This record gives sequence, structure tokens and C-alpha cells, in this order.
Amino acid sequence: MPTYYFDMKDGVPIRDRVGLDFPTDQHAIEHSKLIAHRFSHEHLIKDRDLFIEVVSESGAEIHREPVYPGVQ
Repeated sequence: MPTYYFDMKDGVPIRDRVGLDFPTDQHAIEHSKLIAHRFSHEHLIKDRDLFIEVVSESGAEIHREPVYPGVQ
């Protein structure tokens, strides 16, 4: 199974050095949605520029999931 990395970014990246294995890109994207949802409910500061970047094991960005969609 391929490994995917879930970096947090808001200008300065926080790199995921471990990653998780998922059978498809879509499964990894769904996981990024779960991470973003959990993070948005655990932190009071609403940073509209914060997102989760899903990176494949080859280093390609396959998805960006905003943590606070709609925040201006």
C-alpha cells in the first residue's frame, strides 16, 4: 500500500515525517478531511490560511484540505 503524508501549512509547513498507508488517493483525501475537522474543533484560533496538504510517497501534492473553510 502506498504511504501518504499529511503536512500542515499556513505559510510555514509542519512536515509529517511518518505518514500513513492507504490503498488509494481517495482514502488519503478522506483522512485529510477527518484531520481538518478534528483540528478545527480542538483549536480556538481560526487561521483561514491553514490547510492539510496530502503528499504521495513520490512527493507529489494530491490534495489540499482547508481546516477552516469559509473563514474570512
